[in-house]
Amino acid sequence: MIMPAQPHGRRPASLEARIGVSVGILLVVLWIGAALVTAAVVRRELDQVFDSTLQETAERLLPLAVVDIIGREEDDVVTQQLGVIRARDEYFTYIVRDDTGRILLQSHAADAGIFPPWDGSGFRLTGTHRLFSEAALSGTVRITVAEPLDHRAAISREILFGLGLPLLLVLPLAVGAIVLAVRRSLAPLRRFRARLEARSARDLSPVPQGDLPAEIGPLAATLNALLARLQAAFEAERSFAANAAHELRTPLAGAIAQAQRLQRETPDAAARQRAAEIEASLKRLARVAERLLELARAEGGPLRLEGRTTDLRDVARIVLDDLGRRAAPGQIRVTLPDQPVLSDLDPDAFGILCRNLVENALRHGTDGAPVDVVLAGDGLFQVSNEGPVIPPESLARLAERFERGGAGTKGSGLGLAIVAAIAERISAPLRLDSPRPGQATGFEASLRLPVAEG
Repeated sequence: MIMPAQPHGRRPASLEARIGVSVGILLVVLWIGAALVTAAVVRRELDQVFDSTLQETAERLLPLAVVDIIGREEDDVVTQQLGVIRARDEYFTYIVRDDTGRILLQSHAADAGIFPPWDGSGFRLTGTHRLFSEAALSGTVRITVAEPLDHRAAISREILFGLGLPLLLVLPLAVGAIVLAVRRSLAPLRRFRARLEARSARDLSPVPQGDLPAEIGPLAATLNALLARLQAAFEAERSFAANAAHELRTPLAGAIAQAQRLQRETPDAAARQRAAEIEASLKRLARVAERLLELARAEGGPLRLEGRTTDLRDVARIVLDDLGRRAAPGQIRVTLPDQPVLSDLDPDAFGILCRNLVENALRHGTDGAPVDVVLAGDGLFQVSNEGPVIPPESLARLAERFERGGAGTKGSGLGLAIVAAIAERISAPLRLDSPRPGQATGFEASLRLPVAEG
């Protein structure tokens, strides 16, 4: 399967996470900025409202205070303080003074200490209060109304809390909505990635682009163009190997026949020996050419049938009967199920796989020892033979091309490579064990072939 490359020791950042986090952070920053600006505007408007209320209170109280003061007796200079009708918090307090600073009238909760000396009409600000002063009767009656700054601050906090609480509730919902929207928008990209990951390493057909976004579409088109170029290059390589091997068949067969004829016709023993060596070399070359043809078939041709199945037992019998005629009697022990093993695997591909595994076991196993071939009803195919244990480092390389079990081992080194190529393309990994499972010696190759369900 095609797997994405990852940097060593660090997972690549997800595009979905990047977009979600970036948009979420940007949204939070914008909302916090908007909330701060709103708070500043609200505070300014509140100050204007409170100042207007402070001024209006002073302007309404001043005429009433003038009437009350004028109606007093001339010698009545006692400061009057309004009584409490009902207990409550009094946020606005006031005092009325004459032009000498004497207090003529004050609210019940007024504290004379918070009122600064008269310095004219208008707004004033102390460390604890906001004040408004106004005068009447040519400045002889003066009123000052005070409001605690703590009152304004408390109301501002309540308003800001009322604005911020919904924001705290909405922000997580907004971030969640952004994540869902980003995830939904990137769903075509995830499907495209899944299609790539599901492919085998040898599947170079174009990847369906589906509903990819316009920003990713050109990338997918470029990838498909690259796959097409790779496919063409691999096809040219396989075609060359197959054609070369095919073209070598006839001249090799003629050369082998000439070498055999030379052996029969020459009276010179040394010449016959050299002719025999030439024949053996030509036969090895012919086997390599045959294996190259099989390898090209395994790597390039279709290995699964469309809408058609065959009984793998019939293919196994044909191949094993042919090999059995060249082996010692009873050397190949076959175990086949009673019920058909139906599969969409191409019969030629299974024949190539079966022949190579059994020939490998006959060639590299102990001379005369039996080779066990087992095909199970669930598609499990096993070929095992007696022989020395193969070291793990050599066992791991056996399925590579031109790899042999040892320096003096006979064979082309392509048999297991052909089997591994077929196994990979049908998604049935080849398993090699030495020693055989449950045994102290020997070698076993196994894979599970695709079978029809039911």
